Amino acid sequence: MGVIWEPKGTIAGIDEVGRGALFGPVVAAAVVLSPAAADRLQRLGVADSKTLSPGRRQHLVGPIHQLATSYALGLASVQEIQRLNILQATLLAMKRAVDRLGVRPDLCLVDGNQTIPHLDIAQQTVVQGDRQYLEIAAASILAKVWRDRLITRLDGRYPGYDLAGNKGYGSKAHRQALKRLGPSPQHRRTFRGCQ
Repeated sequence: MGVIWEPKGTIAGIDEVGRGALFGPVVAAAVVLSPAAADRLQRLGVADSKTLSPGRRQHLVGPIHQLATSYALGLASVQEIQRLNILQATLLAMKRAVDRLGVRPDLCLVDGNQTIPHLDIAQQTVVQGDRQYLEIAAASILAKVWRDRLITRLDGRYPGYDLAGNKGYGSKAHRQALKRLGPSPQHRRTFRGCQ
């Protein structure tokens, strides 16, 4: 991973998953790593979660939990997504993740181009940050694995949408099921295709 600049102090990486889904919450993770932990995790293969297979992501959760100085998850519910809009709900999930950390970071590196409102910690946005900083890459893995497991469990409660297969995203089968069955209580009714 190439680093553009080297921030100082305790760094938290923040990323989210589920922003573009039609079903379920948006989930964010925050991860604080020591330089030694970041080096070890890089050698173990931690990278942007989108570049890793589901099995590889799951395999890396344990090492991230063991080596991180601190990590936490935050989410925003479907009701909050519908009330606030997806961007504001995503930023709320990110703030909740940071607020739950066991250590207070000196700087938050936030994946994307939007800063987190009402966060009294210095922050820097990093477009495609999960490709540049191990802290953000580790956060992307924790958020993705946790959300995927949740959606797979919810597939049993809301059958017929192939949630275990599409993880709540708008696959062809999912969109066809929405037309046939209508939306469930966990579908984002403000999203196109969910009405």
